Parts: sequence; C-alpha cells; structure tokens
Amino acid sequence: MNKQLKVLFIGTYVPKECGIATFTSDLLNSVSGDDKGVHCEVIALNDPSETYNYPKEVVFQIQRDRIDDYYRAADYINQSDADIVCLQHEFGLFCGDAGDYIFAILSEINKPVITTMHTVIREPETEYLVSTEKLIRYSEKLVVMSQTAVDMLKDVYEVPEDKIEVIFHGVPDYPFNDCEKYKKLLGLKGSPLVLTFGLLSQNKGIESMLDALPEVVSRYPDLKYLILGATHPMVKRNQGETYRQYLKSRVSELGLENNVIFHDKFVEKEELCTYILASDIYVSPYLSREQIVSGALTYAMGMGKAIVSTPYWYAQEMLSDNRGLLVDFKDADGFRNSLLYLIENPEECDIMRKKAYDFGRKMTWKNVGKKYTAVFHKALKNYNTYPKIQNRFNFLPDQLPEVKFDHLKLLTDDTGIIQHTNLGVPARRHGYSTDDVGRALVALTQLINNGEGSDELCKLITTYTSFLEHAQTDTGHFHNFMSYEREFLDERGSEDTLGRAIYGLGHMVSCPYLPENMRTLAHTLVSRSKPEMENLRHQRAKAYTMCGLYEILKKGVDADEFGSLFNSRRDAVKVRDYLAEKDTFESIFTSHADSLVDLYEANHKEDWNWFEPTVTYSNAKLSESLLLAYDYTKNKTYKKIGLATLDFLTEIQWKGDFFDIVGNQGWYSYNGEKPIFDQQPIEAGYLTQAYISAYEIVREKKYLELAKYSFEYFLGRNRLKAVIYDYSTGAVYDGLNFDGMNCNQGAESVICYLMALSSLNKHTNKLFSTILQSKVSDEADNGALQRTKNLLSANQAE
Repeated sequence: MNKQLKVLFIGTYVPKECGIATFTSDLLNSVSGDDKGVHCEVIALNDPSETYNYPKEVVFQIQRDRIDDYYRAADYINQSDADIVCLQHEFGLFCGDAGDYIFAILSEINKPVITTMHTVIREPETEYLVSTEKLIRYSEKLVVMSQTAVDMLKDVYEVPEDKIEVIFHGVPDYPFNDCEKYKKLLGLKGSPLVLTFGLLSQNKGIESMLDALPEVVSRYPDLKYLILGATHPMVKRNQGETYRQYLKSRVSELGLENNVIFHDKFVEKEELCTYILASDIYVSPYLSREQIVSGALTYAMGMGKAIVSTPYWYAQEMLSDNRGLLVDFKDADGFRNSLLYLIENPEECDIMRKKAYDFGRKMTWKNVGKKYTAVFHKALKNYNTYPKIQNRFNFLPDQLPEVKFDHLKLLTDDTGIIQHTNLGVPARRHGYSTDDVGRALVALTQLINNGEGSDELCKLITTYTSFLEHAQTDTGHFHNFMSYEREFLDERGSEDTLGRAIYGLGHMVSCPYLPENMRTLAHTLVSRSKPEMENLRHQRAKAYTMCGLYEILKKGVDADEFGSLFNSRRDAVKVRDYLAEKDTFESIFTSHADSLVDLYEANHKEDWNWFEPTVTYSNAKLSESLLLAYDYTKNKTYKKIGLATLDFLTEIQWKGDFFDIVGNQGWYSYNGEKPIFDQQPIEAGYLTQAYISAYEIVREKKYLELAKYSFEYFLGRNRLKAVIYDYSTGAVYDGLNFDGMNCNQGAESVICYLMALSSLNKHTNKLFSTILQSKVSDEADNGALQRTKNLLSANQAE
C-alpha cells in the first residue's frame, strides 16, 4: 500500500474574506476530496488583530506582521510529518520588503516547496526582483496559471522551463445553463443582467462601465448592472468606503439608479456561483495591465458567460480565439459597443459563451487537483532522488579562532571596562559595571591557564581587581554601576552582582599563574563577602557564587604548603582559620546546591526539567553549578539534576544544526511559546562552558560536540546565519533581533565569547582530531533531526 502523501498549504484561508483564501480552500478540497491517498493541512496567515474560527485542517496560524510567527512556522514544518509544502504566494500576503518575511520560513525548512505564484511582475523594482529571485531559488516547482506568466519567468527571471508548471485557476463544474432559472432563484428581475464581482477597490475600473451604460440603457431600459462584493478589507481600513460612495454618486449623476445594483457583501462560493449563473454578461474592467491571473474571470469562463474585459495579460490569453471581447483600459465607448453587440447578436454571443465554457473544462477543480497532485509526486520524487545538500553553515572555520583582546582592551581604561558601545565605539556615558568585571576575570584567568600571554592579561586583571576592591562595600557586598566620572550610582548591586564578583574572584584565587599578592587580595575580598553569600535568595546569584567557591574549594592548600603552616604557633592559627573558613565556604556551597535541588523538585514536570516555571537568563549557569557541586561533593543528586536540566536546555534550543537561544522578549514559560528574539550571546557562552564542565565531569562526548556547536553560535551557527564575532578586532555584536544583528558591541558580549573560547581551547586537539572530522551537513533527508536525537541520547563514555 502506498504511503499517504501529506501536503501542508501556506496561505490565507476561509473564513477570511480574501480571494486567495478561497483559492487555497478550493485547491485543498480538490487535492484531497476524492483522493484518499492525500492528506492536507493549512498554515493560515492573519492580518493584525484578526481572529477566525478556522476549520480543523488549519494547524498553525501566522500573524503576518510578526516575524517570530514565521520562524515558529518553520520549526513546526520541520517537526511535522508533511511531505510537501504548497505555498500560495502574492507579495501583499506577507510583511517585509516585497513580502520578504516569508523567507524566514523558506530559508529554514527541510521540505520541498511548490509555490503557486499569484503575481509575476514583468518590470519589477529592485526589492521585488530580489524577492522573486529568492522565491524561485527556494521553490522546487513554480506553478503559474497562464503561458504569459511562463514567458515572464523565463525571459525576465531566467527560470528553467522544467521548473515551471502551468495549472489553470480552478473553477466549479456546472453544466452549460439557462440564466433565467437562476435569476428567479435570486429574485432578480431585468434582462440582460450584467455582472462585475470581487472585492471592491479602485483598480476595478467600474467607473468606465458606468459611463458606458446610459446609451445602452436608453435602448434596453430593463438592463441591470450588478456590482457584487464587499470593499476590500485593506482598502476599507485605510480609505473607508470612499470608492463605493464615488461610484454611487456617479450612478446618480448618470441617472442610473434603476439600473445599477450594489450588493455590498462578501458572498460565499455557492452563493457567488448562483449569481454568476444568473448573469448574461460578465464585465471585467480592471485598470492594471500587469494582472497575471483573475479568479473572477476564470469563474465566468468556466460557467460559460459572455465576457467583456480590459486587455490585462491574463484576459488577453484566456479570451483569445473568440472566447470573449477585449476593450481598452478606461474605454467607456468600447464597453458600450461591446455590450450592445452581445445583446443584439444572441447567436454570436452563444457561440462565444460555448467556447469559453468548453475551454473551462480544463480548469475544473477536479482536473486542477489531479494536476497539482501529479506535480507534488514528481517534485517529491525529484527532491528525494537528488537531495538538496545545502550546508547552511559551510562558512564556519575548521579551527577555533585565535584569541584576540583588541576590543576588550579598547573598552578598558585605567578604571575598568566601559559597559556599552555605540557601533563599536566605547560609549562613556554608560560607565562601568561590576557584572562585566567579575565575568572578565573568569575569562582572563582561564586564558592564562591555557597559556595565553600572561603579562598582557595580568595588566588587565590588575585593573579589574582594583575596580572590585573599590566596589566592595563595608558589608562585603559590591556596588554595580559606576559612572564615567568614577561615582558609584547605587548603594549596592543586585544579588547577581555579588555572585558575579565572587565568580571572578574565585577564579583568581585558583589561577596559579597570577602573582601571589593578587591571589591573596582576591581571597580577602571573597572572605569579606561571607555574610552576604550566606544570605542569598536568588538562584542565579547562588549559582555564580557556587562557581566561584568551587574554584577556591577545589584548589585547597597543597600538601607542602599545609605542612609548612605548622612551623610556628602563628602558623597553627593560620591552619585553624583556614579550616574554619573552608568549612564556611563548604557550608555556603552545599547550602546553595541543596536550594537549587529544592527549586528543581518544586517546579519540574515530566516534560519540563527546569528549576523554574520560566526559562529566563543565564540559564546554563544553574545547571553547571550543580555539576560542579557533584564534582566536589560526589552527591549524585547534583549530577542527576545538573545533567537533566542541561539536556533540557539542549532540547528546547538545539534545532538539529544550530542553537536557537531563548530570546528575552518575554522569556519561555511552561506551556507558553518560546520567544525567538532578542537573543543574547551570553547564553551561548554559558552553554559552551556548561557543556565543557559536563564533558570534563562525566566524559560523554556529546557534550564536547555540543560545546563546539554552541560556541559556533558566535561564528554564524544561529537562526539568522549571522556572524556576530568580528575576526579583525575580537568584538562581538550584542545579540540577534528579528531584523538582524544588534550592531553595538558591548563588554558583556566579548567577555562571554572569551569565556566560551577559553573553555573550548582546553580540548582543541580532541575536538578536531577525534570527534569532529567533518562538518555538519544540512541534508534534506532528516539527517539533522536524527543528529538531534543522537546528541540527546548518546551515552558513550570516552
């Protein structure tokens, strides 16, 4: 038995009052209606503030002006079991320059895309040219509804002919009919009945028809001209009913009140078809020559109507071979003469109607559905036979970048680190912060431990240590913010500020390459903070503090040093004080670890392995602190929860070939949607550190590989494929927004990059020689998804 084909449509959808919404619905029904081997679902586009009671086939909704929704839709598609994506494309459906928000989906998904092009522009402006060329690139097949569109794609956009499929706009299948019975059904009197229908807007050109009517009505006073359709929602929103009122005024001026009927209503398909069947003549007086398709004209042809139209491209092609009459744009005399010809020559009119009807048999929805299904199968076979191997990250380097301090030194003066920049230039008005200084000490001491230039780094560390010594308050806490004029702006910083200071100072204490006086001062500053560390309430402050205390406790006092302390009575006092302080640090360390365990036990659920009901900032540091607690105490509960929460962060952020960091536009709450932007580089840096700690503690290779991937976030392995690290200066851009990179390059960003790089550098040889001998490919065979599962489940120990 053949596998059921699963098709996911993207477009507007009923009950939205929109021509493409109706088209998408009709196409879906034509594809799935009689063919049990095809299952169809829809991703529906909504205008801002719109809500609809969609039918069950709508499985996902996009608010067209929210770029986050497009990215989420891409994630949904990749995780779905859809075989094919069928996109209904018209530039105005999507926001952005020439509708380029749609590429947030197309650039990310791993399914073949069949694009129905409802608009093709012969002479596009630059943004429309670029958008169309990208659309062509991302589409496996392009479906157009006329040969004219094929010629444009080949001549203007150089599209290979075998990539283009012509499938006519569909029409309902009705028998060739007598209008009178449908007029009676609708209670319409008058003959002939002339019809124009569709959403009302100025490009309909209806005024040309009104100007043509007086002479026709003078000969045939029973003629009725029915203008059927609501005002286009976008026109109504921006201009109200100005155009409709203008037309009504024109009707009064011409004395046509008894002949012109306005039916201000969006009619459903069945009712619409009844109106078309009741009409004698359909008129299409559009003003734009560039119109490449018209559903209204197609319906009129398929139901065998006599048609008068302006010569837009679609009408020229469809009405050739005497299937209708063409009149020049705004040519009231031409419309008048054409109407009179059709009314006064019924035999010729019937011949024209029959030709249109016979041609329309090619366009019945049943036939259109079969052709689309054939295209789906052909495209899928071609896609699977010749998989699109597009390594989206083939620009990534084969080795880790060399360490550069240029930007960090640019931000550092004789006081500390200036917090922010304006386009890379230090912004002095923002002053300095203890938060940055504490983390910078971690990065620099790790780099010294890795053998980087100690003299240059010691100079920076001296400046930063001096800042912390000045920032510490009488209670042992720390000020955070200092102005450029060297005035502290707060009485004390947050608990996180204290934790980050201890984090940096602990790394100083354990760094054997620092001068003894600097290590002693760092230890003294930590000791002064004992009362404040004991009373911490916030979990991230506890985690930072644990990471700093871990460095001190792990270092301890070596045997020779410990023995020499007994040489005198005075040294015996030192031993006693040292042991007492060690006990205090251990007590604080384990107390904070236990409180994180309690927090996890209170908040985790079967599908939510996290410490809180919301994933916010500095997330990986919580997991890492418990792993360090296990390494020091060997308490297996710490390891279990540390790994479970770290794996949870992987699960919600690893997309198979890149990390999609939780954005800080609302954070990520249980049972909520994960915000995509504003992504902060520090999260990637902390993930890298946490993965390295996990690898060093449990020796599972997956953590080393994940550490490389999270670090490569800086180098372009991210949702936007944006290289946020500047190889020439060592600067790092401040984050990813929906419209690209944040072009500022602050202290936090470069510091967290250096922290991540220094963590990875310890394992460079193993990383590139035994684990990652080839780059990750972005293959269309779901290899990336399988890789995700492997990374999450791999337990092979080294």
